[in-house]
Amino acid sequence: MDSELKRPRPPKKDLSWFQLIIFAIVVFVATMLVMTFVVSKDTVTGPSMEPGLSTGDRMISLQHKNVKRNSIVVLHAPDRASKEYLAKHQSDIANITFVGNGKLFNGDSLVPLKDRELYIKRVIGLPGDTVESKHDKLYVNGKKVAQPYLDKAFSDAALKRYNMSKGLTEKYFTEDFSLDTLASTHTHRVPAGHYFVMGDNRIISHDSTDFGFVPKENIQSVVVMRYWPLTSIKFY
Repeated sequence: MDSELKRPRPPKKDLSWFQLIIFAIVVFVATMLVMTFVVSKDTVTGPSMEPGLSTGDRMISLQHKNVKRNSIVVLHAPDRASKEYLAKHQSDIANITFVGNGKLFNGDSLVPLKDRELYIKRVIGLPGDTVESKHDKLYVNGKKVAQPYLDKAFSDAALKRYNMSKGLTEKYFTEDFSLDTLASTHTHRVPAGHYFVMGDNRIISHDSTDFGFVPKENIQSVVVMRYWPLTSIKFY
């Protein structure tokens, strides 16, 4: 009669404290690398992207993600050094010179990207695009494009408040412009390796209509999710 030989299974070994510590270190380092080089967590400050994004909203954005038209991006300001940089170098805004094309100098020294303020804007024009706004209609490459991110009720109310504060009787939410006529761009198309960005709150936004095209290297990350407030979670 055949019989089966059953070998006893080796007892399970519990992880040692040393292994647990190594595992925790690996997880911590991996997380820090991801948060430093892949994922960014940012908090909105200021009204330039209202009503879609407001002060206090918290977002997750991805570095190295492809930038598309209408992407919301976090960028290193082409024209403004951070408060920390100014304090560290005992400088004031009067000493900072913006020469265009993302070049920002403190005297003769170039201000590094990491020492700039962070802006959050929407990409309107990609490299090679023409951009024009006329009577609150946006045209890209000569074709009128939809702007679903603009809220008419908000736009009308913001425009009314602005007109009253300035004593104006007529003004568009987005001022008429073309890349040819803007002093900050003064060229027909968005140059290679650059983007044209605007805030959704056009009436007050400081954006490419003021500081011109944004070099690709200034784009820190692309927003993919708003996770706070919890009642307004949204994926982009």
